[in-house]
Amino acid sequence: MRQFATILSFELKNYFKNKIFVGITVFLVLLCAAVMFYPSIAQAFESDDGGQSADEMQKPVMLVVPEDNADEQRVQSLKQAFESAFAGYEVRVERLSAEQIRSDIDSGRIECAFEITSPTTYTYYVENLSMYDQNSYTADEVLKNLYQIAAMEQQGISAEQANQILTEQITHETLNTGKDQMQNFFYTYIMIFALYMVIIFYGQMVATNAATEKSSRAMELLITSAKPVSMMFGKVIAACIAGLIQLVCVFGSAILFFNLNKAQWQDNQIINSIFNMPVNLLLYMILFFILGFFIYAFMFGATGSMATKLEDVNTLVMPVTLLLVIGFIVVIYSMSSSDMDNIVMKICSYIPFTSPMAMFTRIAMSSVPAYEIIISVAILIGSVIGIGVLAAKIYRVGVLLYGTSPKLGTVLKSVWKA
Repeated sequence: MRQFATILSFELKNYFKNKIFVGITVFLVLLCAAVMFYPSIAQAFESDDGGQSADEMQKPVMLVVPEDNADEQRVQSLKQAFESAFAGYEVRVERLSAEQIRSDIDSGRIECAFEITSPTTYTYYVENLSMYDQNSYTADEVLKNLYQIAAMEQQGISAEQANQILTEQITHETLNTGKDQMQNFFYTYIMIFALYMVIIFYGQMVATNAATEKSSRAMELLITSAKPVSMMFGKVIAACIAGLIQLVCVFGSAILFFNLNKAQWQDNQIINSIFNMPVNLLLYMILFFILGFFIYAFMFGATGSMATKLEDVNTLVMPVTLLLVIGFIVVIYSMSSSDMDNIVMKICSYIPFTSPMAMFTRIAMSSVPAYEIIISVAILIGSVIGIGVLAAKIYRVGVLLYGTSPKLGTVLKSVWKA
């Protein structure tokens, strides 16, 4: 136990002295601050912009050109309907030719224009059509409503009655007996992505440290005097603690900065859903994060110890990285298809290399029986212990092997004899 505590303390100090580790942590905290304070900063600049509020600032101009035979009542109906539908624009109704419309758009006098050629047809003019331009779809609904009102009036229905019929609101109530996938999607994705990045980053560090230690002759004395299980578990737990501390700093600061600017984010459903994660899901996230990290960190450490040169580390850890990538792809594909309980996800929920991501995703975005969660966690805990002990033995053998990279069969024979 004393050996384990000494190794754990030594490895933790190395992480906290690592300038890259500290630098990345500080950068991510500052990035969270910049994102969370952005609405307040933007609002401050808007309030200082000539003393005008957002409502007082000049709106882009939209031109509506009525039909040649449109009477004054038709013109006023068009103006009112377009003003109601396009609140972000200053709507002007003028009779211009196509050449004049193009000229006004090119000169910047107007941003876009609708030339109404009949009650049900029009031409939309715009200089650069954005991917997110929804103006034509909105105009379709405006003209459709005006046409329907006119048709009803011809049938003897008054304009008020026609408008009431067309604007009648349909209300509904949704009773969700399971999970709201849309509400849980964003923080589930963030957790999966964070787990993936942390395993890649710290797993590579564990593997690199194991390979680097082989160049130190003092390591030969240490590996023969200290228990390999103490060494391996000390390294991996130190990396896990360092990773958790980094995540606590980043996400903790994000939560703090969000609460300081909560009023500015109250209309953003995505941000609010991320920071309103239920406590039970947070506990599941921590559990699967720690167990998943242990699984991969042990494997990274074991494979890193078999490298004879530092340059060989990336090649040796590639199979381990592929396992992680496969699990990540399966989970992301299932999330995008909204099918959390497909057969592949269910199988991955019990495979220790993929269950930290797969089972957590199912818990967050589906209804999973308690016995399935218990079985998955039990398999994962047993796998952590088994892989940890095996990785410790491989680590001891790998550190003492020099020359060419040992084959897997040679390592397993040495482990069996040890």
